[in-house]
Amino acid sequence: MTAPALTIEELTAQRDRARQDYLALSARGLKLDLTRGKPSPSQLDLSDGLLEAAGPAVAADGTDVRNYGGLQGLPELRAIFSEALQVPVERLLAAGNSSLELMHDAVVFAMLGVLPGARRRWVEEPEVVFLCPVPGYDRHFGVCERLGVKMVPVPMTPEGPDMDVVERLAGQDPRVKGIWCVPKYSNPDGAVYADETVRRLAAMTTAAPDFRIFWDNAYAVHHLTDEPAGIADLLALCAEHGHPDRAFVFGSTSKITFAGGGVAFFGSSEANLRWWLSHTSKRSIGPDKVNQLRHVRLLRDAEGLREHMRRHAALLRPKFDAVDRILTAELGGTGLASWTRPAGGYFVSLEVPEGCAREVVAKAGEAGIVLT
Repeated sequence: MTAPALTIEELTAQRDRARQDYLALSARGLKLDLTRGKPSPSQLDLSDGLLEAAGPAVAADGTDVRNYGGLQGLPELRAIFSEALQVPVERLLAAGNSSLELMHDAVVFAMLGVLPGARRRWVEEPEVVFLCPVPGYDRHFGVCERLGVKMVPVPMTPEGPDMDVVERLAGQDPRVKGIWCVPKYSNPDGAVYADETVRRLAAMTTAAPDFRIFWDNAYAVHHLTDEPAGIADLLALCAEHGHPDRAFVFGSTSKITFAGGGVAFFGSSEANLRWWLSHTSKRSIGPDKVNQLRHVRLLRDAEGLREHMRRHAALLRPKFDAVDRILTAELGGTGLASWTRPAGGYFVSLEVPEGCAREVVAKAGEAGIVLT
């Protein structure tokens, strides 16, 4: 029976039972951190081979990885991730451990230097606006906030951002310079962008000639089922529709190997890559190629990457199933909540009645369960 159908007496009895259950839960002294999609120790253990990947410090082309150079990263590592990120090896760059750092740098570089196709630096614009699909990733929004970029929310749908809204805003306002996108198993609702959504992003007319799609493909290989979700090739579609420089593709191994010791990737057009390297060459002589070589030895090739992620899925799937089972048992049919059942990624998004979300998070925290 749903909550609105209950009598006052029945609601009072349910409230009293819930209070007793909450007190009993609080008394257990739990210390569960469910924030940020942090890999569990058992998941991190899958990559302990990185700590033992000693051997000759020589890349496939004979490069001594202990030395300077190689701004684009090891070709053999880029080859492993090229298919997953849908970026040709020659247009994919392997960097340090943080893709968020690369996204931050991309905005800063556009502020301080002229993007391919731009009339001027973004810092010289009267205002810079980014479209932000909501719900979305708060750290994307934090980059905008930190750098003074105005954020305009765009509703999310099960197939990606509402493209009617995106096309209208980007097509009419030259201040709109970018959009944040997590195209596969989107954070936090698990949405997978439909092919038509990707096509429209690539093909749409924009008022700003230097409009960029920040394509954060964070969960490119993070499948929970035996039928992995696929997304259309954004870079190829942008080129096909006459906008080869529109997409910035980002990815990382943060939830593949070590969250704090992985490799991040940036991919784009040849012109964008030259622009990127013209900036990064001023702040770095090269990435940590020793760590990149460790990743090559651990993952071996694209099939090795897929097998590694199947091991992750075997650890994660029971946890997602348990969350769904318990939410169904406790809240199913009550009308009090709805939640996602994602086919990949790291998040279950729970929707509660308006005005209750902060209190739910606060009460869970008081009981020793930290949520985002």
